[in-house]
Amino acid sequence: MARVSVLGVSLLENPSPFDQPLRFQVQFECGEALPHDLEWKIIYVGSAESERYDQILDSVLVGPVPAGRHMFVFEVSSIFFYLEKERRDTA
Repeated sequence: MARVSVLGVSLLENPSPFDQPLRFQVQFECGEALPHDLEWKIIYVGSAESERYDQILDSVLVGPVPAGRHMFVFEVSSIFFYLEKERRDTA
């Protein structure tokens, strides 16, 4: 049995405007207490062909985590913010 099982990830406010933050509700279960943090990441997949274009939009540490079912909301700035920042950085 896995120590951590992801039970579900839901995009809240779907659909939402392109310039609004993305909010995900993450539900997971721990089969045993975890004394250390779990790292969760939101990754923008820029191309299905290569990880080269993937971008980590944000990451969060959750823990320590007791055994049982858990839920949290993970909010990240809109992809528009990151695309504009990249455009400014490469200009």
